[in-house]
Amino acid sequence: MARLHAVDGIPARTIEGPWSLVVTAPGACAGSGEAASLPGWISAEVPGTAAAALRAAGLWSEAEPTPLHGADVWYRTALTLQGRESLRFKGLATLAEIWVDGVLRLETRSMFLAHAIAVEGTGTVELALCFRALQAELARPNRRGRWRPRLATPGALRHVRTSLLGFMPGWCPPIDTVGPYRPVTRTAIGPGRPYVLSVDLCAALDGGTGRLRLGLALADAGGSRLTLRCAGAEAVIEADAAGGFAGEVLIPEVALWWPHTHGEPRLHAVEAEIDGHVLALGRVGFRTIALERPFAEGLSLTVNGVPVFCRGACWTPADLVGHSAEACRPLLALAHEAGMNMLRVSGITLYESDAFHDLCDELGILVFQDLMLANFDYPVDDPAFRELLLAEIDGFLDRTQASPSLCVLCGGSEVAQQAAMLGFPQDAWTGGLADDVLAARVARLRPDLVVVPNSPFGGDLPFSTEAGLAHYYGVGAYRRPLEDARRAEVGFASECLAFANVPEDATLREADLLDPAGPAWAAAIPRDRGADWDFEQVRDHYLRTLFGLDPETLRRDDPDRYRALARATSAEVMEAVFGEWRRARSPTAGGLVWNFRDLAPGIGWGVVDAAGRPKSAWYALKRAFRPIQLAISDEGLNGLHLHVHNETAAPLSATLRLVFSDAEGRVVQQAERAIACDPRSSGTWSSATLLGRFFDATGSYRFGPPAHSLAHASLIGPDRDGVLAESFHFPQGRDPAPRPIGLAAAIEAGAAGPVLRVAADRFALCVRIETETDARPADDGFHLAPGTRRRIALVGDGRPRGIVRAVNTNEIVRF
Repeated sequence: MARLHAVDGIPARTIEGPWSLVVTAPGACAGSGEAASLPGWISAEVPGTAAAALRAAGLWSEAEPTPLHGADVWYRTALTLQGRESLRFKGLATLAEIWVDGVLRLETRSMFLAHAIAVEGTGTVELALCFRALQAELARPNRRGRWRPRLATPGALRHVRTSLLGFMPGWCPPIDTVGPYRPVTRTAIGPGRPYVLSVDLCAALDGGTGRLRLGLALADAGGSRLTLRCAGAEAVIEADAAGGFAGEVLIPEVALWWPHTHGEPRLHAVEAEIDGHVLALGRVGFRTIALERPFAEGLSLTVNGVPVFCRGACWTPADLVGHSAEACRPLLALAHEAGMNMLRVSGITLYESDAFHDLCDELGILVFQDLMLANFDYPVDDPAFRELLLAEIDGFLDRTQASPSLCVLCGGSEVAQQAAMLGFPQDAWTGGLADDVLAARVARLRPDLVVVPNSPFGGDLPFSTEAGLAHYYGVGAYRRPLEDARRAEVGFASECLAFANVPEDATLREADLLDPAGPAWAAAIPRDRGADWDFEQVRDHYLRTLFGLDPETLRRDDPDRYRALARATSAEVMEAVFGEWRRARSPTAGGLVWNFRDLAPGIGWGVVDAAGRPKSAWYALKRAFRPIQLAISDEGLNGLHLHVHNETAAPLSATLRLVFSDAEGRVVQQAERAIACDPRSSGTWSSATLLGRFFDATGSYRFGPPAHSLAHASLIGPDRDGVLAESFHFPQGRDPAPRPIGLAAAIEAGAAGPVLRVAADRFALCVRIETETDARPADDGFHLAPGTRRRIALVGDGRPRGIVRAVNTNEIVRF
């Protein structure tokens, strides 16, 4: 059922214990009575995991994680009962038993299902949870799949409904998730207070009118009439013959929920009143989600009838050890700040917490949700496995039924791709559960969602880039030139742009990883299992391409400069690719970077490091994802095209300026004009249109020596009130050779706190702001056109101080 937030303002209570935990050999205790007599019990937090409890007791370390799947883990606590109660277990990992006063009440074989039991009595009872050794289950003989992927091991994981986290060598730490990782709650059941058996909410739009449908089944309701309220409207619903309630309330001109890049994500509280009791049913958002074009041409979403360029990243758990729900809050704030309007929860992870979905609703971040299926040949024809999986789907859709941010439900990750790449025929990677059951399931429970079979999927092969969903690594792992981002005609990249992204020096210093030539650095680089290359080699390929320098020489002779250029490389590539994909004539309707956050300290795929600090790639994406954006594309003989995007709900009036300068910073050509963009629209202007005459803006005609080395476009706000966005083009490439540029920096007072004014007399390439306090810059790794300046807000606590430098100068400026 949907999440019931409160009855008469009293929510379901989390059973916080105190809880204790003990680890035993597999099968050492047949029941909770035997376990209770064991020595060695330690304190534990619930929700939480055995690893988190052992870490708190000094018995476990992330640096050298002790395996836990080879043991049984027992939890226990005491409950004081005063009547009848419902106990709800929202996530037990993985082979779990629930015992009450020595009696086994329930067994489960899936970490993705919620369960409830009723208890009754007065006085104190013991509640015990046992998590049996998963390793023993994985060692049991089972029918082998048609293929065995390299992603995760062992192959028996295909039979067990558990997360692949901890089983993926090469990039994911071997941290075992064992325990009640989601809340355990209790709710009193008694006469005089309605107890909710089930609640179904459906928020829909009918033109401009919101239509909120409610289905509610109650025990001990005590009334025959219910008042449903939402967004200032209310409706009275009469009880049916069974004592349940089914009806709707209409809300004229309801305020809509939008992705934050396109509007305000408006949420509306829902409550029902019956016989003087008020049931808080949470919040809903009114919006429509639809396909703009056939899926075969590439996934393309509209929200409330408006095409949305979806951009963001593939989400990774915020707390790999304890799976704390609150740990996602600061990370989702970073995603919002970066202009991300979509996050994908991949099939290699786990279904996220209620707090995650609530925050995505609040922040206006769309959620692309995979089923927890990845790469394996799953036994969907096995009745027991199929029953668990269907219950898992129903449970997730029920739990998130009122979430407006959930928009896509996907049948899993790389299952079809794995089969196709191993040479299996089409019937091995089409059909099955995802095709014949998932769509029908969603149509019944969440008809507002878009359903896709798998990721990637579409085209002659499931990994064809121009159809359906693509995992696009042409620019990236396959080392294609940047032009391939256009040539590949990507429809929608549900994964893309995986690089070994270098964290800030503060993070590297904490992890003792400052030396890029050292063995610890090499060990902290992600790689695909079985590959003879890693993702640092991928990034170094583009470092050489962009800057014309040898990465190996830099790594050995100037590690500080190597780190700086490595950060700049990830940033430049990501910003360039998304600039291309957001063009009005581009077929690409979205791109999700792999990954949002590193799972361990190191040079990982994440655009945010394991400590929660943004990397250079995050700053680049923040620039590339601006709702009001300007990008330059090189159209060869057709000159430069300047693309202006206005995704906001307000019309845009601005000045578009284009300046060409030479290596000394002298202006060669320049032009500007007033432009206007309607709400949620784009416009394109050519360099020839702006200049009003011929100029070899791209260096394609080559009638003589190049006249310029830099093109700088800027979008200036009304009344010339600041630069809204800017973009750069390098017809002769990016020159990182150190030279005097007149770099300057100073702290100034800003309306919301201190700002850093950065200026340069000549072009500054990839300007870096390195703070020595907790304050971080709002932008970093940006370019400065000759004779210009930027005012950068400093976010966080502490008196700001640090240094400013750029990759094309030896000048270092302190502030």
